[in-house]
Amino acid sequence: MTADQIAGLEAELNDFAPAARARALAELLSLAEQGAITLPAEADVANMHCHTFFSFNAYGYSPTALTWLARRRGFRLAGIVDFDVLDGVDEFLEACEAAGVRGSAGIETRVFVPEYAAHEINSPGEPGVCYQMGIGMPSGRAPAGAAGRLGELRRMAARRNREVIGRVNSYLAPVTIDYEQDVLPLTPAGNPTERHIVVAYIRAAEQLAPDPAAFWAGRLGGRAEEMAATLADPAGFQNLIRAKLMKQGGAGYVRPESGMFPSLEAFHWLIVACGGLPCAAWLDGTSAAEQDTGRWLGFLVDKGVAALNIIPDRNWNIADPATRRLKVHNLYQVVEAAGEMGLPLHVGTEMNGFGQKLVDGFDGPELAPLRQAFLDGAYFVYGHTALQRALGMGYQSEWAQDQLPTRRMRNEFYTRVGRAVPPGRKGLARLGRLGPSLSPAEIAAELEN
Repeated sequence: MTADQIAGLEAELNDFAPAARARALAELLSLAEQGAITLPAEADVANMHCHTFFSFNAYGYSPTALTWLARRRGFRLAGIVDFDVLDGVDEFLEACEAAGVRGSAGIETRVFVPEYAAHEINSPGEPGVCYQMGIGMPSGRAPAGAAGRLGELRRMAARRNREVIGRVNSYLAPVTIDYEQDVLPLTPAGNPTERHIVVAYIRAAEQLAPDPAAFWAGRLGGRAEEMAATLADPAGFQNLIRAKLMKQGGAGYVRPESGMFPSLEAFHWLIVACGGLPCAAWLDGTSAAEQDTGRWLGFLVDKGVAALNIIPDRNWNIADPATRRLKVHNLYQVVEAAGEMGLPLHVGTEMNGFGQKLVDGFDGPELAPLRQAFLDGAYFVYGHTALQRALGMGYQSEWAQDQLPTRRMRNEFYTRVGRAVPPGRKGLARLGRLGPSLSPAEIAAELEN
């Protein structure tokens, strides 16, 4: 097997056809077993927040491709998160079982929080709108009582997208796009995000505007010469379009009280009903809500949040020294607050923007003091996922409520389980020999022996 043939199989991992993805992974794992591909030992890193192409991945990665990435690069743990759908959950967890990767899966959406309607939270330029997550989802198949609400989440996102496109088309005409023809084909399962819409507009301008730089300068502001330089930076240009057209003040901005966003409570209900964990999403501590860290996190804990998501890179990897010092300070402050409130950490790079890392390095001076807390949080959500998936004994289960009545007891137990359960099918087989008649101490001892 040549390097080009291996690269071809790796490219097939991102095919929109599920059977092609599964076949490519099976061949790659077979090659690794035969010694034709050398897989590294595990590194002390985790990326628990990777978007897949079921929402938007800047590299085009499918859930299967992200599994292979984690195995090929030796990630200790890995997780996916997609906007508004659970479409990639089963594929990812099953691929992790086949490849021997400690995996978890989640969902993310934007909710409206009326108590903070006048304040920015973690979505810049959108007061009252909050990115919120559900992690540790054991399956992509919602139970009967929750399936309708999960479907409504998808439909609500589609309505928002159509509203945005209608408004932006009016502003950018004659450069316009069609939702069905120009946006949906960019996705494997009909769940586009704002980033897909941005890509569609960039392509439309390339085709319909005689001078794209002059066109965008006229619509977004600035001189054509400056815009030409911006066009040369795809990541920065896409972010500029989103900020100018889709955030507050932009032509496509959808107001939070418009009924286009679910409530925090409704989203949390859905997550718990599906066996997952409501998870807060931290930006960088500079918004009106996040500046009062204790109050904001306390509000979310009262609403049922069980963990805290952080994107470390945007909290330290900053060129300006003063901004860097401020955000590193805020990062340490929120990690300390999360520890005091019993919120395990869930960290990753997102991968839904160009230029974002494949994985964080925990050895740098800013992140090294937080490495253990980051890894503990990753083991926690993996431990919950493994027990919920195998035995229905995850964090939200009746068994956990009876046997582990406090937040800290559950955190310690599922972190311990996550460290003890081997990745892949071997781990599932070991869990299958256990059951709810055992105490947490007995389960941990069985797994550690």
